[in-house]
Amino acid sequence: MNYSNSPVLTAEAVASILNVSTSCAYKKIKLLNDELTEKGFETTHGRVSKKYFCERFCIEL
Repeated sequence: MNYSNSPVLTAEAVASILNVSTSCAYKKIKLLNDELTEKGFETTHGRVSKKYFCERFCIEL
């Protein structure tokens, strides 16, 4: 699947990449967004920065 068009990933995309359920993907996104919020960034529920996601999970999309 091609994820290069958007700067953010949805829960469905995270679920597909990590091969987990959508509910698990939402939990991962919340964890990452909480970390970003602590660093002073604004976040959106159900979406995560693709750049930050790739950094934290050591993957390249």
